[in-house]
Amino acid sequence: MIKVSETAKKKVIELMTEDGYDATTDFVRVGVVSGGCSGLSYNLKFDKEQLEEDKVFEDNGVKIVVDKKSFLYLIGTTLEYSGGLNGTGFVFNNPNANRTCGCGESFSL
Repeated sequence: MIKVSETAKKKVIELMTEDGYDATTDFVRVGVVSGGCSGLSYNLKFDKEQLEEDKVFEDNGVKIVVDKKSFLYLIGTTLEYSGGLNGTGFVFNNPNANRTCGCGESFSL
C-alpha cells in the first residue's frame, strides 16, 4: 500500500485539475525506473488508463496505480509534498530504501 499525506493530496488534486484530469476518476501512476545517482529513480505522472497488471490503491481520496515490478520497491511508501526552503515537490518516504541521494529523487535497496 502507498499512503498519501494531506499536503500531497491537496497538491495532487490541484495539479490534476490544472492538467485536465479529474481527481475523482483519474489517478496518479507511481513507478520505479533504473537511473539516478543511487541506482533507482521514482516516476510520478497522472494517468487515465489502467493496465491489467497494475495494482490499484486509494488513500486519503487519491487513487494510485503502480505496476507490479515497481510495487515491490514501494511497499509502505508515503507520498508527501514539500513546499519549503530546500525546494518544492513531491517526496517519497520509502522505508525500503537503504540509501537515498541528496535530492531525494533516487534510492537503492
